[in-house]
Amino acid sequence: MAKFLDSVDARALRFALGFPVVLAAGFVVCASLLRPDLPDPLAIRWTDDGGASFAPFGAYMGGGAALIIVVGWLGLVQAVPLSRPVVMRRIMMGTGLFLTLFITSVLAAGLVGQAGLADARQSRVDLTVLALGSGAALSLGVVMAFVYKADRQWSPEDDQALEAAVARELDPDLVRDDIRLWVHARSSVFVMIAVASLFPGALIAIAVPWLGLLLVLLAVVGAAFLFARVTADRRGLKVRLAGLVPVMDVPAGAISAASAAEVKAADYGGWGYRHHDGTAAMLVSSGPAVVVRKNDGQQVAVSGGSPDTAARLADVLTRVAARARRGGTPDTAAGGGS
Repeated sequence: MAKFLDSVDARALRFALGFPVVLAAGFVVCASLLRPDLPDPLAIRWTDDGGASFAPFGAYMGGGAALIIVVGWLGLVQAVPLSRPVVMRRIMMGTGLFLTLFITSVLAAGLVGQAGLADARQSRVDLTVLALGSGAALSLGVVMAFVYKADRQWSPEDDQALEAAVARELDPDLVRDDIRLWVHARSSVFVMIAVASLFPGALIAIAVPWLGLLLVLLAVVGAAFLFARVTADRRGLKVRLAGLVPVMDVPAGAISAASAAEVKAADYGGWGYRHHDGTAAMLVSSGPAVVVRKNDGQQVAVSGGSPDTAARLADVLTRVAARARRGGTPDTAAGGGS
């Protein structure tokens, strides 16, 4: 999805998809207002003697709206890919707008030419509506081709990326002082949760459907507590439960020491987030973890995934804590997201 969005003009894509739909909806509304004054069926083809082919009002209105949308999409979408030349994209944007408005004008001229008649065989296409609509469609198409900015536009995201690049260039160690990782329980734990909830939930659902669904929902929530997003940068340590709920935020200046260790979850109160007697822990399993000692004497324990990632996490926290003690200011570009 990200590659697709990088290859297209997002604003042009929104316009290309939305404008024909809005125009078709406007045509349907206007046709509905004329419905009491129109014959049934309506003429859809004319000769010198009048209407020659006919269709019900619903088919004329629905088919016309569908034609507006399809032709509009086919024409306007040609201006969306960034890989095409700028001039070509401008021409296709103007052409697509012209075609969409022109078809709407033709359909409207056919309706107005039949308004007030009892028999569609006596109808003619209203040339005034057709001429005015076609002229306006051509003019607006030309204007669109000139005003459409097909060049890449600078965005706030580009400003942020530029600031981050400048910060990395001025401070090569910035990247080393930034680590982000997901930690989660072993797969066997999730299999156990599934077995303990899905099968009983299916049996309970036979008698009480909502109770079986509630059991499965509780199992999903419980499994989410065994996922965590750990972020360490020059601002300190942050941990988000299931990647969403912030449970720990330790500023770099509050860290006195950090070390990797093999821990038992039972020593910290079990799996998940725990806080007891000045010790906070977010452990998804027993094994590699990082134990952080704070200046106020409290401790924080966080699962580190593997021994290597736990060692890297401890190293980053030790380095940013030392930097904070020396008076270094947290760099906003170091950890924009989590």
